[in-house]
Amino acid sequence: MARLAEVSIKTVSNVINDYPHIRPATRQKVENAIAELGYTPNLTARNLRSGRTGAIALALPDLGLAYFAELAAQVIQEAEAAGVAVLVEQTGADRDRELELLRGPRRKLTDGLIFSPLGMSDEDVAALRVDYPLVLLGERIFDGPTDHVTMRNVDAARAATEHLIASGHRRIAVVGAHAGELVGSAALRMKGYREALEGAGIPYDDDIVGYTTLWHRANGADSMRELLDRGAHFDAVFGLNDTLALGAMRVLQEAGRHVPDDVAVIGFDGLDEAKYSIPSLTTVDPGREWIARTAVSTLLERIAGTPDPEPRTMFADFRILDRESAPA
Repeated sequence: MARLAEVSIKTVSNVINDYPHIRPATRQKVENAIAELGYTPNLTARNLRSGRTGAIALALPDLGLAYFAELAAQVIQEAEAAGVAVLVEQTGADRDRELELLRGPRRKLTDGLIFSPLGMSDEDVAALRVDYPLVLLGERIFDGPTDHVTMRNVDAARAATEHLIASGHRRIAVVGAHAGELVGSAALRMKGYREALEGAGIPYDDDIVGYTTLWHRANGADSMRELLDRGAHFDAVFGLNDTLALGAMRVLQEAGRHVPDDVAVIGFDGLDEAKYSIPSLTTVDPGREWIARTAVSTLLERIAGTPDPEPRTMFADFRILDRESAPA
């Protein structure tokens, strides 16, 4: 290329690496030579010299859940805008797989990890002390040794319940509670739900709480069917995520309960599909786009060597998306 462009090898290298102080005419000669010879840079060799791979990892519990699929898409979009590739891994919410992911040799294929554990807990906090940049997502572990980007689960769930109360509802059923859970999304959202009831002087009634394990549409449908079969009386439903709420809403309609005239329904996650259900689902947008953007930018700062050694916990803002299933 240097011979064809009639410049030095150093000048060719400067053009390839986008060195700014190159005369336009010289740059054009080199670019013409690159195009004529069909040259592409050896990214592996370049990364070996820099000590970086140009890729990050994203580990999520279950890509079958729309929330995690949409989060992954947004993380990939943010990373690509920064010129970084993303390797996506699914852990299945299995504690052993999550621990192996943190310490396994595949981490050497990337420069850092955005990690949303679901099987791990506060007892595993020591496993987060790794020798590579790590950003934590989710609600399983707080006050750990790494940056943490998460949502305001309690506040947002309280606001969702208050939205229903403000519309005159007093018997607000829940779909998606986890029996005995002390940490995690379900426990935090139930805490916000109970705080809203208490603030309005409405007694908590476990008879209108639908328990489940997973948070898929089928679980929401099964929980709602169980509530109806035992004659539970309610005038509104809070689905602890949108997929649960959509499954519950389908069963209500099959049972002849009109939404929102007979029963109002609100979800949580702000999924894109919630806009297109009939009726469209009122939901909480927990700030997923901000979470993706902040997680990527924070990880890239750590990869670049940000001098601040202290881990940061950052909370997204939320908003109620007022739609047809539970209008204000």
